[in-house]
Amino acid sequence: MQSTQIDPRESLQKAIQALKGKQPHIAEQICREFLVHTPSSMPHIQLLSHALIQTDRYDEAESQLEFAIKIVPDYANLYEDLGSLYMLQGRTDEGIRLLEQAVQMNPQLSSAHKKLGTALAQQGETEAADEAFEAYIDQDPQRKLVAQAMGHWRAGRNSDAISTLRQVLMADNNNVDAMRFLAIIYINDGNNLYDAEALLRRATEIAPDYVQALNDLGSLLNDSHKYDEAVSVWNRVIALTPDDKRAYSSIGSSLTRLGRLDEAVANYKKALQIDEASPQIHMVLAHQLKTLGRQEEALVSYRRSIELNPGLGESYWSMANLKIFKFEPNEVAAMEAQLEKEDISKDARFHLLFSLGKAYEDLKDYKKAWHYYDEGNKIRRETVSYDPTRNRVECETDKTFFNQAFIDQHKGSGHDAKDPIFIVGLPRTGSTLIEQILASHSQVEGTSELPNIGAIAQSTAKFRRDNLQYPQTLENAQGRDWRAYGRQYLKEVAHHRIEGTPIFIDKMPNNFFRIGFIKLILPNAKIINTRRYPLDSLLGAYKQLFARGQDFTYDRFELSEYYRDYVDLMNHWHSVFPGEILDVHYEDTVTDFETQVKRILEFCDLPFEENCLRFHETKRAVKTASSEQVRQPIYRGALGLFKKYDDEAMQEWKDDLEDIIEALPQSVKDAVQ
Repeated sequence: MQSTQIDPRESLQKAIQALKGKQPHIAEQICREFLVHTPSSMPHIQLLSHALIQTDRYDEAESQLEFAIKIVPDYANLYEDLGSLYMLQGRTDEGIRLLEQAVQMNPQLSSAHKKLGTALAQQGETEAADEAFEAYIDQDPQRKLVAQAMGHWRAGRNSDAISTLRQVLMADNNNVDAMRFLAIIYINDGNNLYDAEALLRRATEIAPDYVQALNDLGSLLNDSHKYDEAVSVWNRVIALTPDDKRAYSSIGSSLTRLGRLDEAVANYKKALQIDEASPQIHMVLAHQLKTLGRQEEALVSYRRSIELNPGLGESYWSMANLKIFKFEPNEVAAMEAQLEKEDISKDARFHLLFSLGKAYEDLKDYKKAWHYYDEGNKIRRETVSYDPTRNRVECETDKTFFNQAFIDQHKGSGHDAKDPIFIVGLPRTGSTLIEQILASHSQVEGTSELPNIGAIAQSTAKFRRDNLQYPQTLENAQGRDWRAYGRQYLKEVAHHRIEGTPIFIDKMPNNFFRIGFIKLILPNAKIINTRRYPLDSLLGAYKQLFARGQDFTYDRFELSEYYRDYVDLMNHWHSVFPGEILDVHYEDTVTDFETQVKRILEFCDLPFEENCLRFHETKRAVKTASSEQVRQPIYRGALGLFKKYDDEAMQEWKDDLEDIIEALPQSVKDAVQ
């Protein structure tokens, strides 16, 4: 009986489509069926080896390629494939030898030149790698133009680079390298980010295995708060490069922002299985363990990161930032020794200075503690951009725009949801304590410091031809607009709400600027303003090194001026929203705890629950500097701490804020005496 003849072209096409569709088992079956009839078909043997590689059967793929080379010893593509397989297995020297053999046999084999350049670069053979890359580039005029564009970009000639890359894409709209590099330029400029995302999405559709473009897309999605999509992209990277520690670490970063901290920890640990000697990954793992309340494990990881990089000031500060942690004497000595080094970076220096401030505060050497805090703030101020005049103008603009007439005109027009409780105020005023109390209630979930309100407010200026900025962009807003903004906020933060409770907390302190906007888009939202005795408040902020934001805290005068602006703006909000904002003073909370808890719950329309009094027993992730303090019972040790510090500096603040101090409730003033 005569067997059915299989058309070779049709067979190859089907196998190629199966491989492109990530169906290697189907491709394998097609190739094996054809090879039964024609066992010497090189294209089918090649595709079979590719299918075997996709299913991690490296030994079988190697046998197929070695068999093919014996039959056709002058076919350069086979040497390229076998060299690539060796590189994938970490057999770099053997891989380089075979790739060199491939380009010698066929100098026009551009992909082999590119792989050889990459392999030589990994080995540190820079000159040889450059030669291989030049050979790769020279074989394609479009590739040469892409290389020229990147030369323009590195030299700071961005417009020339963009023009050249667009020229390439006009000639070949599927050139994925041009797409990727154009996206990189947009991202680095901070402009055209939507275009950058579109280019990277298109490039990774055309070339699904383009790992570099996938890495860029994952980072951009993460920075754009599209965390779920970023995780999906990083998983594609891992499918292509299973030993990519950066991909696992990046997944950890995205999962952290999604609040899925246990999963984030698991991915950071996978990254460390690949590279245990990475101090940075040990440190970010420790950050998540700290947030989860696993302090002992966090300290192990922080100390391991310092062991690997003794100058890693951020890890020292992260330990200091546990607040209830105290450094060992040898750790204090090690930090001081690091500060003696001339080549220490500015970043490491201010982290170490703040850490030593905390170390000496714990030793009750307040003079030395102040010295280190003060020096740390001076250096940190040099690294941030803060304009106190702009801040004052923003406060005055808010007061003028959100006047009583405007509020009365639009009040009640927004979305009627009662879900959010906003906790606002200055940092280090007890906001995390209030959050923990409320999050201990069965109907309330604590989420995080969510950036969405500020982002939505600023987004009202997008796509406007009149160049108006927030809040003037709201001048002609109607009821449907206020409702739409409220609905947008609830939709954007939904992924943070994982417990299914009817109420959640947004603890972004700087939302005090946006109270007018909040109350118009979400009129039923509760707003709690946390306050603390001004000198303790300013001292607490001055002692705190913030990961980002709060740039007003690193200069003593700017800090007290900001405090005045904050009080002035809050007084305005109280006047236009009477009775709708609850001020909670830290001093009242710690001296008359149960009364204040009941007062807070009553304001939030929540029934009293005993769990709120036992807030320190609540198991939940806490991401702020007070993460460990709120896992302890109430204590009064921080009341009036300013009295232990530099008299001259404290007197300056006292003089600056005399009228504000005088206007405080008597109970607050009594608590710090």
